[in-house]
Amino acid sequence: MIPSIHPLSLFLSLSVSPPIQFQTMAATLSSIFNIHPHSAIRINYRLISSSIFLFSPRLPTKRPFRTLHFSTKLSHNPPVFNDDSIIPTFHHFLAKAQAQAATLIASDSDTQSDDVLPKGRIYQETYGCQMNVNDMEIVLSVMKKAGYEEIVNDPESAEIIFINTCAIRDNAEQRVWQRLNYFWFLKRHWKSNVATGRSHSLRPPKVVVLGCMAERLKDKILDADKMVDVVCGPDAYRDLPRLLQEVDNGQKGINTLLSLEETYADISPVRISKNSISAFVSVMRGCNNMCSFCIVPFTRGRERSRPVESILKEVAELEKEGVKEVTLLGQNVNSYNDAGDDEVEPNVDWKLSDGFSSKCKVKKVGLRFADLLDRLSLEFPEIRFRYTSPHPKDFPDELLYIMRERHNVCKNIHLPAQSGNSNMLERMRRGYTREAYLELVNKIRSIIPDVGLTSDFICGFCDETEEEHQDTLSLVRAVSYDMAYMFAYSMREKTHAHRNYTDNVPEEVKQRRLTELIEAFRESTGQCFDSQIGSVQLVLVEGPNKRAPETELIGKSDRGHRVIFTNLPVRDTAGCDGDRVPRVGDYVQVKILKSSRASLFGAALGITTMSSFYNVAQQEAVASL
Repeated sequence: MIPSIHPLSLFLSLSVSPPIQFQTMAATLSSIFNIHPHSAIRINYRLISSSIFLFSPRLPTKRPFRTLHFSTKLSHNPPVFNDDSIIPTFHHFLAKAQAQAATLIASDSDTQSDDVLPKGRIYQETYGCQMNVNDMEIVLSVMKKAGYEEIVNDPESAEIIFINTCAIRDNAEQRVWQRLNYFWFLKRHWKSNVATGRSHSLRPPKVVVLGCMAERLKDKILDADKMVDVVCGPDAYRDLPRLLQEVDNGQKGINTLLSLEETYADISPVRISKNSISAFVSVMRGCNNMCSFCIVPFTRGRERSRPVESILKEVAELEKEGVKEVTLLGQNVNSYNDAGDDEVEPNVDWKLSDGFSSKCKVKKVGLRFADLLDRLSLEFPEIRFRYTSPHPKDFPDELLYIMRERHNVCKNIHLPAQSGNSNMLERMRRGYTREAYLELVNKIRSIIPDVGLTSDFICGFCDETEEEHQDTLSLVRAVSYDMAYMFAYSMREKTHAHRNYTDNVPEEVKQRRLTELIEAFRESTGQCFDSQIGSVQLVLVEGPNKRAPETELIGKSDRGHRVIFTNLPVRDTAGCDGDRVPRVGDYVQVKILKSSRASLFGAALGITTMSSFYNVAQQEAVASL
């Protein structure tokens, strides 16, 4: 019996009455000939003008039919079949057809064994926030499980090209379109690119668009002159292997459905940076805030959080791999709410920062972000924890006290303001006033005195006046941020602003205000760095300083400042190995000697552990009282 792969479809085309029972033969042939999917076979049995056609319903586009011919003429005399003395019967026909088909299939199998190609090498590019980086690591894990093992460093060597996109600003989208044009060139002119040595892929690459831009512009992307093969939204990454198979079958692959439940909690991400000392861990996805300028709720969906236990398990695996710093991720990370326990009481008040409000009411309250940080910091005392990106409304007092009391929760808070004017904040639907924001800043600094603050600002939002712009400049000077992300406003479709406001601030005015905002930030940020001079900071070594890789190392302090120091041998108090040069992943005590507006410079005093450093610091503080 021929090996069974998949059933054949049978079509009969008859112009004369056949001498045999074709219905019986059709049923028998369908059960006998189960053909290899890459070997479509057509069998012609000509009886005058009668013919039988059998073929696979899903034909590969690049393989022609293989045809088996059996012919005879009907006359008043008995027909012959290979032997003039034998009248052909249905069984003769089947034996002949089966023998020839078996020979063809065996031959084709031999050919296939020589031509078998790997599923495809993967190249990836990621744009946007840290969440997109973590999403790409999830994608690589899904693909690895489906048999796509190899990752390459250039698109010219890949059979599958992933581009993970960001839709939060127009500039990010324009960069993606430029790259898609190049990937289209690699695909469209694959043969000539291979001939000239420009491409090294084994077949034309499939181009896959992932992320927020895929969700927002799915129809436009798919219609762009066959530029893209697969469009997959942030909640559909598990479906990627099937979508790629759809492309092999001659179709477009698209899945941009948003989910109310998907958190990828059971997937262990494939780390893009091998042997890295830092890692991202997604703890929640989506956003409920519906700020008028923001596209995130429409591209990422509503908030949902991973169970605490799944996060602890992932961090434990990272600790075994040597990771020393973990950044917890979420579109609104401090709104974390593990309400999966059935015993959690519904309708419990969800306390926000004083003076802040939210348009979204939490129906069921579980473990909050402070509870998560509490568990993580206690169970992993030698891992340093950061988080981004939070919303100012979700800083209850218990979260601030956890940050103050735990030595391995970094004293660095991202506090997006967006504007310094209350009327503008109301149009942005931020849920607070300028006064409430400044009160929160004062509370944070009173509880965590050495905290570093960073922020986001938008210039030229709809109807922004010069007076409102000046209020933003004054807020920047009043708070004195360590770092800030500042952008000119770009209207995004689907947002509240797109439906209700007009983008009426001229582009040249936006750019001028952005320049003024940057200057105001630079005037005030210097004191944040200067205040560190003379202190001893615990620095996690990240690697050589790119400007002086032979002589200097660089790392980050607890507060998030870049610290540069000379790579000379120092005492290793952690491993008792005597003096040695610090390595990547070491915690080093560094005395800060000078600063710039963006970096600190110091001298290494010794290699230590996080627990040892802070225990010593606490003892010295007690002794000085």
